[in-house]
Amino acid sequence: MYINHLSLTNFRNYARLELSLPTDKPIVLFGDNAQGKTSVLEAITYLATSNSPYTTSDRQLIHWRTDDDPIPFARMSAELSNKESRYQKLDITLMLDKSGGGSRFKKDIKHNNVDKRVMDVVGILSIVLFVPQDLSLIEGSPSDRRRFMNTTLKQVDVDYLMALNEYEKLLSQRNALLKRIAEKRSSPAELEFWDEQLATNGSILIAGRQQFLRELEVKAQDTHHALTGGRETLTLKYQPSIIPKSDNESKQLSFDVLGLDLNRQLTPDQIKPQYLEYLMAERRESIQRGVTLSGPHRDELRMFINDRDSGLYGSRGQARTAVMALKFAELQWMRDRIDEYPLFLLDEVVAELDSKRRAFLLEQLDGKAQTLVTTTELEIFTDSFLDNAQVLNVVNGQIDTSSN
Repeated sequence: MYINHLSLTNFRNYARLELSLPTDKPIVLFGDNAQGKTSVLEAITYLATSNSPYTTSDRQLIHWRTDDDPIPFARMSAELSNKESRYQKLDITLMLDKSGGGSRFKKDIKHNNVDKRVMDVVGILSIVLFVPQDLSLIEGSPSDRRRFMNTTLKQVDVDYLMALNEYEKLLSQRNALLKRIAEKRSSPAELEFWDEQLATNGSILIAGRQQFLRELEVKAQDTHHALTGGRETLTLKYQPSIIPKSDNESKQLSFDVLGLDLNRQLTPDQIKPQYLEYLMAERRESIQRGVTLSGPHRDELRMFINDRDSGLYGSRGQARTAVMALKFAELQWMRDRIDEYPLFLLDEVVAELDSKRRAFLLEQLDGKAQTLVTTTELEIFTDSFLDNAQVLNVVNGQIDTSSN
C-alpha cells in the first residue's frame, strides 16, 4: 500500500500542496517547528481514518485564510495503490456551510470520484502512526488505550467500525433514558430495547479487542525481547469492565489472568448474554447515577514487564521500549490482517529515543512499508539512512525537494 501523490487544499497551513512521494525509500520531512511537517501526516491519517489524531474539531483543519469565504473548505486527496488496484483515488472535503444565517459542517468522501460513506472506504488506505505522546499508552488514562485499540481495529474491520459507531450513539441514548427514568419521566421497561442493542454492538467490540490484543501480544513480545536482549518479557492484559466467562472454564474468569492465549477467545454470541446479565444486575444503580456502568467504554488495557505493571512500576526507558514494541507489532499485525503493509508515520519520534532504540528503529525501516518521518534535526539520522531517504524541506506550508 502506497501513496503516490498527495494533494492538499486549505488544509492547516497549506493553501495548496501537490506532493509526489517515492515508494521505495523512507521520506524525511525536515524543518523547524510549526512549518507544516505534522500536517502532512495528519492529512494522511485523516484520509485513512476520517479523524484527526491531533484535534477533535474538524473546523481547525480548515485554513484560517478561508474564514471570510462563503463556504470555507479543506480538501485532502491521495492517489494510491494497494493490493486491490494499482490506481485508486481517495478524496475528503470538509466544508463549513454558512448560508441561511447559521453554520453547518459537512464531510464529503469520494472514492474514485464516487460518493461514499466512511465505512465504504475502510481499508483503502491504512496507517500506523507513532508519536512521542504514545507514552500515554503506558502512563496515560484508560481512554488513551481504548483509542489505540479503536483506531487500529476500525481501519481493518468494517464490522468493528459499524459496531463502534452504533455503540457510541446507543450509549448516549441509554444514558439519557436512565436520567429520564430517575426523574420519573420514563419507565424502566424501556431499557430492554436499548440493553439488547447495546449488548449486541458492545459484544462485537469486546470480542474484537480480545482477539486483536491476543495476536498483538505475540508480535510485541518478539520485538520487546530483541530490544531488551531477552531480559524482559512484555505481556498484555485486557481488562473489560465485564468479565466474560468461557463456556469450557467452569466459572473461571477467562480474562482474569495475564496473557491472552487462544483458549480464552470468546465470540460476540458468547459474550452478549453475559453482558445483558451485567446490565440487568446494575440497572438500579445505573438509574440512580444516570450512566451506564459497564461496557467497552470502560475497558482497560494494561502492559506488564516481567509480570509487573509497567504503568505503575516501570521506568521511563522501559515505557519507551514497550511502546516501540507495541507500534512495530501493530505494523506487523496490520500487515497480516490486510495482506499488505500499511503506511508507517513517525512524528518527531526519532529525537525522543536514546541511541540504542534509535538505531533499532532506523534498522527496521527497511522499505517494506512506505514510511514518512518528521524531524527538526537531520543530524540525529545516520549518513547511511539519509543516503537512502528522500529528504523534503518544509518551510511555512511549502515543501522543497531540492535538499536531496
